[in-house]
Amino acid sequence: MIDYFSKVCRAAAAILRGHWITLKYMLKPSVTVHYPTEKLVPYERFRGALLFDAGACISCSMCVKACPSNCIALENAINEAGKKVAKVAWYSIDFGKCNFCRLCEEACPTKPKSVWHSLDYEVIFTKRDEMVRCWKKDFPFIGRYFDRGTQDFKDPEGQVRIHEVAPRRN
Repeated sequence: MIDYFSKVCRAAAAILRGHWITLKYMLKPSVTVHYPTEKLVPYERFRGALLFDAGACISCSMCVKACPSNCIALENAINEAGKKVAKVAWYSIDFGKCNFCRLCEEACPTKPKSVWHSLDYEVIFTKRDEMVRCWKKDFPFIGRYFDRGTQDFKDPEGQVRIHEVAPRRN
């Protein structure tokens, strides 16, 4: 009989302890982010979508050499005399192959970096063509993709940007 009442007392104490914890957290402010109307800003070292600045690039090919998955390609610009200059004619990254290791960013010698990871975590790809982003002079930082159907460069549709210009690491 004593065993029975001790079990009842322990169960009642456990229930009261659980209700106390629930009541304590119920009175605290909410920590839930109401996605998609509210967005979290990732921490500084987050590896989001790769962005590129054609104006800052000196076309040294260090990022191409450092990439272990061989997803970066570039071509040097050529002047009127037919010689290569320290500017990039076009630059492309295949996000289907990229493993976001950040070696391309670390290998870049320019200050500020010409290729860097942004804080954007909502990169949308609806077709395979959109996974290969290209940059030429005056292209936006997020790049454009080459649509094989229309044989033209297009801006990615539905691209959500956390920041208009993402912070770069020096």
